[in-house]
Amino acid sequence: MDLANRFLSYTKINTTTDPVAGAKGVIPSNKKEFDLATHIKNELEFIGIKDINLDKSAILIAKIPSNSDKKLPNIAFFAHLDTSAENSNDTFAKLIKYNGGDIKLNEKTTISADELKNYIGDEIFITDGNSLLGADDKAAIAAIVSAFEKIINSNIKHGDLYAVFLPDEEQGLLGAKALDISHINADFGYCLDCCEIGELIYENWNAGNCVVEFFGKSAHPMNAKNNLKNSLLLAHKFISMLPATEVPEATELKEGYFWVKNLSGNSAKTTLKIDIRDFSNDGYEKRIKFLKDLEQTFKNLFGQECIDVKIADRYKNVANYLSDKTPLNLAIKAYEDLGIKPKIIPMRGGYDGAIISQKGIPTLNLFTGAHNFHSIKEFLPLNSLKKATEVIVQIVVNSHKL
Repeated sequence: MDLANRFLSYTKINTTTDPVAGAKGVIPSNKKEFDLATHIKNELEFIGIKDINLDKSAILIAKIPSNSDKKLPNIAFFAHLDTSAENSNDTFAKLIKYNGGDIKLNEKTTISADELKNYIGDEIFITDGNSLLGADDKAAIAAIVSAFEKIINSNIKHGDLYAVFLPDEEQGLLGAKALDISHINADFGYCLDCCEIGELIYENWNAGNCVVEFFGKSAHPMNAKNNLKNSLLLAHKFISMLPATEVPEATELKEGYFWVKNLSGNSAKTTLKIDIRDFSNDGYEKRIKFLKDLEQTFKNLFGQECIDVKIADRYKNVANYLSDKTPLNLAIKAYEDLGIKPKIIPMRGGYDGAIISQKGIPTLNLFTGAHNFHSIKEFLPLNSLKKATEVIVQIVVNSHKL
């Protein structure tokens, strides 16, 4: 199957992640993720891969064994099966020739010419404007399967190669957290889960979740004076003491933040949820200390029982695990060999590689070529997807030269 039709076949399987099921610990959260994994498994078997395991969680691991007498690095390539919950409609994707101007997806939705200016003359995957395209991350799946097909049908020498497809990345990296890394004997890995051609990521957030509970004291307004303690107002006081400029909407690049995500409750009890994000380990620890110091301040002001702060790590910066620059250098060399200018950027988010790196396989993030992730304006130039496929092959080729 050619690359374009392979990608289109994946878009026809609606794998929208289900946050409700995911919150209950159901993996995959959408049973169609398992359907897609089964479809991929059949493709991998058809192209000649024999060592394949698909478990009940829709985690699919395929291995091409080493074909070299030389000790070469074992490399894993990762993609996720689910698409974001921003839109759950079925996808009706098509490939069009782009000759310039805006692309009108439907009466209400248009992709502007400014976004498309680098792709005049290219073929571009789009939708009817009523759904996500799902190139995040089905473009990655298509690139990996196609690259592995080329490697199998060539005489490229390589170490053990793994293709790993994971469910529910779009809600807390659940698939990566469920992955038993002992089944993957890789020295390092690459996710394909970032955007336009040339992007290369090896830095992301150190991320934490903070849950703050405020405890008040209820009273009827008739006798509220000196009796009522309103937990909602305590929560608002707490929020007001967070740094006003250290929020997502006021930061960029490697600037960290506190993100107030959810506030719910009543005068007796209120729960506040905050995301903690920082690129540096030191900055992340300072943010945690700030919140714990603020907790103690509230206890001193309003009573020891008025507040409880719980903080948990979510994922770590992949850069923490890259003491060996081999995977980064291999990626840069592959880009340059293919005439692609590396665009190394920090990722203001997380991806499966953050969890996989913590588990012992340092895993960078390569481009798929897609634009406008999580949007009904998502689009994917075919030539960019072809380049993503070629990068995988070139990394394997170059690994023989180490």
